Amino acid sequence: MTQSHIVGCLLGTAVGDALGLPYEGLPPRRARRLFGPPDRYRLLPGRGMVSDDTEHTCMVAQSLVASAGDPEAFARSLSRRLRFWLLGLPAGTGWATLRSILRLWAGFGPDRSGVRSAGNGPAMRAAILGAALDDPERLRALVRISSRITHTDPRAERGACAIALAAHLVSRNHAVSGGEFLRALQDSLPGEEDELVPILRNVVRSVEQGQSPAAFAETLGLAGGVSGYVYHSVPVALHAWLANPRDFRAAVTAVIRCGGDTDSTGAIVGGIVGTAVGKDGIPAEWLGSLLEWPRSVAWMERLAAQLQSSMQSDSRERPIELPAYGVVPRNLFFLFVLLLHGLRRLLPPY
Repeated sequence: MTQSHIVGCLLGTAVGDALGLPYEGLPPRRARRLFGPPDRYRLLPGRGMVSDDTEHTCMVAQSLVASAGDPEAFARSLSRRLRFWLLGLPAGTGWATLRSILRLWAGFGPDRSGVRSAGNGPAMRAAILGAALDDPERLRALVRISSRITHTDPRAERGACAIALAAHLVSRNHAVSGGEFLRALQDSLPGEEDELVPILRNVVRSVEQGQSPAAFAETLGLAGGVSGYVYHSVPVALHAWLANPRDFRAAVTAVIRCGGDTDSTGAIVGGIVGTAVGKDGIPAEWLGSLLEWPRSVAWMERLAAQLQSSMQSDSRERPIELPAYGVVPRNLFFLFVLLLHGLRRLLPPY
């Protein structure tokens, strides 16, 4: 693990999230006709903004800094951040995550706040754990905490484990084959094998045959777009990574072209491939065109440096925070942008 891996994960998540956000919920054909290819930001003219995928990833990173990877301290920090994140009036949050945070506010502890859901919320924030943590046992423990604080369905945790493991393997400066990834995943998954591993065997086989992520998604019945169900979004995201392990542009645009939950799948793929290639491997024009404050590129780079220092020294630090006066105005502006974007979707072409 190096600072390059951590900053690449944070920035890659943000760029993939921002590129995919305008296409969220659209089937591939309508997305192409309405906005064109995902080769630049389309939420605003030439500018991109991030959603909850990036926000949660940054909260996980801050919680790692505050806890130095100690499980109990990590759970306390992440639960507190989730509670106050909701007070910032985020424009979008998953139904399971919303219910879990309300349970946290009602006094449930982080070990009892989660609800039964197999959504991809835990997976969208898992890559940073794999990029930052060296110890596999600690990684499994923190993935479980991060998952179960909002989602108690074992499938959500298994999907998050797969994403964290992918980022963990590439952060070792290692060219990861599909077979090696599968073997490592089988060793690390909690409990007995379920349908995820057979699905991922098909992912590896599809990549070896040269099939595109969109074509693979069709074999899962996802021709109309990738859903937020974790065993849909995680396999398609892993396909895009394994097919383009060090080509950030190709990997992220390929998964966005699959349609559906494109901000989350873009963020997941961006986090994994960003971990592998670092900041220098992310197109500079995409980084320079992010319209984000106070969670700016510079702020995320500072957070990455702090996280790397905390993990290396195994010491808890006070993580850098976003200025409280900036969060609500930013979120209200983001909501306004999303409303305008939603109105645009009502217009042709259909």
